[in-house]
Amino acid sequence: MALIDNIIARAKANKQRIVLPESLEERTITAADQALRDELAEIILIGNREEILAKAAELGLKNIDKATIIDPATSEKTPEYINLLYELRKNKGMTMEQAEKLVKTNTLYFGCLIIKSGDADGQISGALSTTGDTLRPALQIIKCAPGISCVSGAMLMLTNAEQYGENGVLVIGDVAVTPVPDASQLAQIAVCTAQTAKSVAGFADPRVAMLSFSTKGSAKHEAVDKVVEATKLAHELDPALKLDGELQADAALVPSVGSKKAPGSEIAGKANVLVFPSLEAGNIGYKLIQRLGGADAIGPILQGIARPVNDLSRGCSVDDIYKMVAITACQAMDAK
Repeated sequence: MALIDNIIARAKANKQRIVLPESLEERTITAADQALRDELAEIILIGNREEILAKAAELGLKNIDKATIIDPATSEKTPEYINLLYELRKNKGMTMEQAEKLVKTNTLYFGCLIIKSGDADGQISGALSTTGDTLRPALQIIKCAPGISCVSGAMLMLTNAEQYGENGVLVIGDVAVTPVPDASQLAQIAVCTAQTAKSVAGFADPRVAMLSFSTKGSAKHEAVDKVVEATKLAHELDPALKLDGELQADAALVPSVGSKKAPGSEIAGKANVLVFPSLEAGNIGYKLIQRLGGADAIGPILQGIARPVNDLSRGCSVDDIYKMVAITACQAMDAK
């Protein structure tokens, strides 16, 4: 079974409550209709019920009435959410009036409050909103997972080179969020990317390589020192995690190279999770794999938040949103 089919099957087997706050956006409501048709997840749409149903009718959608539709203007939960936001943000200077305005007018904030209250499991936005708009309420309301202080983005790379990774599948990070992580942040990215490999890609045995231009001291530079320190800190964060560094990409992936450059390493030549030393390297790297290697790239999948909140490209397709519903559902199962 292809990886994405496996992700969809797991989502269907344990349906999660996924919020789609951009409910009137055509691609989003169409993906919601398909998810409801296929019983992929329980879908929560935020907005005026009549407007949402009218939009569905205009587009010829048949399943939107199966969604839970919540209108911030009329929901009995709205006062509770206003008070919750105020309590979470009053030490940062938020007034009750500001909290009320955000809850009643900003569906991304409303969705995160639903999750924080335990009434939903994950959220997806970005078809209309920027990454900053998606992350801001998530970090203010849901906050980072315990022991994590930075958000990062992982990418699933489905390659035709089945001899590498997990039958050709690799999970790589960070490709989307933190430009120049320090050693502590890089360690957190490693732990979170391994977790994504488990919860989303279904890896039973994540094997993490901390990438560099050096392998086991073959080069000396402060950039190498950072990766070495991050490897040590990642082991402290998760002692059971299979992880090694610093490793060059070929030493991480190719058994014959790994055995020569890093003899005795349980990761060298066997890695299925790659952690890049910077966002610059990660973003360039995944796009080279995608374009020159003909790989399918799925993501980015946001990680490090206590409950899953994912960001879409504003150029996303209906299929992209549908797949992200399944991915977010798999993350949500693991976050409980």
